[in-house]
Amino acid sequence: MNRILTVIVASVLACLLLPSCSRESSESPKKPRVALIMKSLSNEFFKTMEDGARAHAAAHPADYELRASGIPNEQDVSGQIKLVNDMIGQKVDAIIIAPADSKSLVPVCKKAVDAGIIVINIDNQLDVDTLKQNNVSIPFVGPDNRKGAKLAGEYLAAKLNAGDEVIIVEGLPTAFNAQQRKAGFEDAIASHKLKLGASQTGKWETDEARKVVSSLLPGHKDLKAILCANDSMTIGAAAALRATDRNDVLIVGFDNIKAVQELMKQGRVLCTVDQHGDQIAVFGIQHALDILAKRTTGTDKDTPVDLVTKENLK
Repeated sequence: MNRILTVIVASVLACLLLPSCSRESSESPKKPRVALIMKSLSNEFFKTMEDGARAHAAAHPADYELRASGIPNEQDVSGQIKLVNDMIGQKVDAIIIAPADSKSLVPVCKKAVDAGIIVINIDNQLDVDTLKQNNVSIPFVGPDNRKGAKLAGEYLAAKLNAGDEVIIVEGLPTAFNAQQRKAGFEDAIASHKLKLGASQTGKWETDEARKVVSSLLPGHKDLKAILCANDSMTIGAAAALRATDRNDVLIVGFDNIKAVQELMKQGRVLCTVDQHGDQIAVFGIQHALDILAKRTTGTDKDTPVDLVTKENLK
């Protein structure tokens, strides 16, 4: 009897010393850690993106843990590279990134992929040729920016006549979405035979756009409209027009932030484009979680893009 008891006690002690036995059998697997890395959080669009992601994480607390961060301004590429490196060091399971630069972020994203991290590209598409050169495939989940910009350009063109002069305020030339939005505006300008008087970068920023528009206005007395590649720059363009009493010039934007919705209600902005900023990161997160759960390869996914006018404001 004593020998049997001794064997039982020894077996129990041995089991307790093993990691698999020391855990409760009902313990759930570790939640995936998902990092959301955005561009400038001073831009209302990316704050909206963050809010949407945090709301989704709060609604799915058992599914994943969210770590959200961003850079001080759209041009802080080195700061964003550091954020990706930090997340690699923390060994997160997935990184959802809206890159500040379509080429410069590719090497560090490859580093994350090589470390076994799922990387999903949102908002601004990484450069296809640079991805090929680095021998890495990263799925893009986001809108067709060219299509969205053309929607706004077509709506504007319907208010103008052939030969009317317009200018474009571009985003950062190194960003693929900036290139695509400029191309979409140019598509509409060409198809309606408008005159493109100038095209300059406002670097995605309100103050930069205000300076650009202010410098262009004196040389463009017959200007009829300004097409802005994001709504932060739309605000800057509107401020420049107001300061010079050029309230006859129409403005179109891109992003559908609340501040521009107010300008639309006031009649100071004609239209903008909604790429559903509150859901873009969520679409990326969901795709990453699917890949982690099913152990599949990620694929590109289109997300909605819609024209917003004063008439269809919600």
